[in-house]
Amino acid sequence: MDDEALADIANRLYAGTLEDFIAARAAAAKEASGRDKGLAAAVRGLPKPSVAAWALNMLARHRPEVPARLDELGARMRAAQDSLDAAALRELGRERRTMLADAVDTVRSVARAQGRSISDAMASDVEETLRAMTADAGAANAVASGRLLKVLSANGVNDVDLDGAVALPGLLPAAPPSRPADTPRSAPRLEGAKTTGVKPPARKSPAANAAASRTPTTTPQGTGPKQARPRLEAVRQTPRPASPPALERARAALAEAQEAQEAALQLAGGLQEQEGQARAEIAELQQETAELRSRLQATEERLDRSRKRLATTAAEAKQAARAADKARRATVLAQERVLRLGNR
Repeated sequence: MDDEALADIANRLYAGTLEDFIAARAAAAKEASGRDKGLAAAVRGLPKPSVAAWALNMLARHRPEVPARLDELGARMRAAQDSLDAAALRELGRERRTMLADAVDTVRSVARAQGRSISDAMASDVEETLRAMTADAGAANAVASGRLLKVLSANGVNDVDLDGAVALPGLLPAAPPSRPADTPRSAPRLEGAKTTGVKPPARKSPAANAAASRTPTTTPQGTGPKQARPRLEAVRQTPRPASPPALERARAALAEAQEAQEAALQLAGGLQEQEGQARAEIAELQQETAELRSRLQATEERLDRSRKRLATTAAEAKQAARAADKARRATVLAQERVLRLGNR
């Protein structure tokens, strides 16, 4: 099977729209089956990414400079962790918060341009993945590949779990180690020797080692294993120092927790201020509502009085109209009588 052809097909699939992934995968597998059955089977086995992972793949395809900047920031943060520079870690933490917010906005924009919106929950997953890539070079490599399958997370202490996180992990470029190897800075044997007051053996030259190998070894009486035992027991009893990388990770986790606490306090303060403003606004609206209700009640009372006056006036007008009609008829009768009397 041609690995390069498989990687090329995977790149095309994960660069497409999420809705068309299944159909595009089936079409690619059908096309590959005519020339390589193994390649077709491998294509059919490519998993469909989650929505958040797809959005990050779109970011890697259309705005690769964004994950590249986060990767560079992560390298600086890991260097600060190695040197135990707490001040630099705090400053880089603030820079990371700003960059993460901008990157999430960019992911939303890129996803909208591809015809899909990102919910707040998905945006949180996206931010957590971008945060993980600043903590682990392997995670940064997975995001930059554009073949991410699921979101990532980092706790600041352990390496990011990349199992099943990216398609074709064996065909990705090798990522540089995210942290130094977990080796102690000083050998426990030398620490034990220092504790017991025994000087460590001097380093011999290769010639001296060769001569020693040719010279029969003799053990003076009273020396040998019994003499070396106190030193060995001192080594055993000397507490093994904590692995520096683990300590660095713990300190980095502490710095990140302090940053999160500071951000949470700032957020809480802002929300409390908004709460106070909302309460003041509610009080004003309640007062305005009470005034409007009072005015409405007065207006309704005036309306009721006006309706009553209208009914009284209408009744009086009707009665006056009847009286006017009666007077008109009486006037007509009087005129007819005058005419009759005048004609006699």
